[in-house]
Amino acid sequence: MNTPTYFTTHASPLGEIILAATENGLCGLYFKDHTPAPKREGWKRDNGPRFDAALAWLDAYFAGEKPRKMPAHAIASGTPFQRSVWEALRDIPRGKTTTYAELAAAIGSPKAVRAVGAAVGRNPLSILIPCHRVIGRDGSLTGYAGGLARKKRLLALEGLKFD
Repeated sequence: MNTPTYFTTHASPLGEIILAATENGLCGLYFKDHTPAPKREGWKRDNGPRFDAALAWLDAYFAGEKPRKMPAHAIASGTPFQRSVWEALRDIPRGKTTTYAELAAAIGSPKAVRAVGAAVGRNPLSILIPCHRVIGRDGSLTGYAGGLARKKRLLALEGLKFD
């Protein structure tokens, strides 16, 4: 039996955000024009309390505050390798960045830089799992599923400036 997926939308300073959750917790956070877009077949709209913790976290984040408790996650997708990358992303502190190569080394796969980049791009919980904190080896901003302009603004919210 498949667990139903529910969704709601939320206005943010970076545009509309789509949040997805199952009975077990949050499983997706995407921008309206996210690439790749989530497959939303069968999702049911729910503007109820299942999203309250995530919405409070986002509002605090966008207000420049350090959000308190992370909302409960229930990511059902991803290979074991992708999940290891997503776990490592959680260790990047607010206001800091890392490179794809450093991230690959952190998960014990220093030669898997491209695979790490692909996994970062498939992160289902943008912002909450901070894939925007990964930059190129030369210090430049590189791909972001929500677009480079959003990545730049997210980093600026955390006190980092990129030209």
